[in-house]
Amino acid sequence: MGLSRLQAIFFDLDNTLIDTAGATRKGMLEVIKLLQSKYCYKEEAEVICDKVQVKLSSECFDPSKTCITDLRTSQWEEAIQETKGGAANRKLAEECYFLWKSTRLQHMILAEDVKAMLTELRKEVRLLLLTNGDRQTQREKIEACACRSYFDAIVVGGEQKEEKPAPSIFYYCCDLLRVQPDDCVMVGDTLETDIQGGLNAGLRATVWINKNGIVPRESAPAPHYIVSSVLELPAVLRSIDCKVNMSTQSF
Repeated sequence: MGLSRLQAIFFDLDNTLIDTAGATRKGMLEVIKLLQSKYCYKEEAEVICDKVQVKLSSECFDPSKTCITDLRTSQWEEAIQETKGGAANRKLAEECYFLWKSTRLQHMILAEDVKAMLTELRKEVRLLLLTNGDRQTQREKIEACACRSYFDAIVVGGEQKEEKPAPSIFYYCCDLLRVQPDDCVMVGDTLETDIQGGLNAGLRATVWINKNGIVPRESAPAPHYIVSSVLELPAVLRSIDCKVNMSTQSF
């Protein structure tokens, strides 16, 4: 590739390197099948899964007071009770949660072309995985997709004092790799955490993975570069290496 100015690339994990959203949907489909075939739920099965999805999207908890397993089992328990009524059914909630979780992890795969890209990039720059989220959940994903060997370091937000977009976690990553913020690029799919965080920390550039062609609101953080796939990154890096472009470019 011939990169000479860049020193490091920080990658987000979920929906950047692995299809977490797709894996989550497949997990929900397995639960729907379970509820319909084993427990004779009909349309209630989809309603329950929809309710859990909403609860997941607004999830907020203190890991010092509860564990993610208890929290998410309770989410399933609540969704079942809200839909079916009657007494809480913790046993069924546990069955649904663990089926969803195991199916989800099975489908969290680092694609071969992504592996090849990371292998080539690492020949020239240092790579760091920077992911927000609960320690247990994110470490399970990292183990499931077997990505550890492709990175010089892995940083999980749930293990730090602050997560993305706080600049402190980016400075911590820079210290780990012994590089300066201006030598680094942040790559991720979320404007509010990945891109805003890279901007907050003064990284050399930010690259937004916009798979679905979303039009951001006017107040959203403005990435330096926009791509539709992480596989387009090598071309962007060559451009960044030559000259930092402060206006957004689409590839």
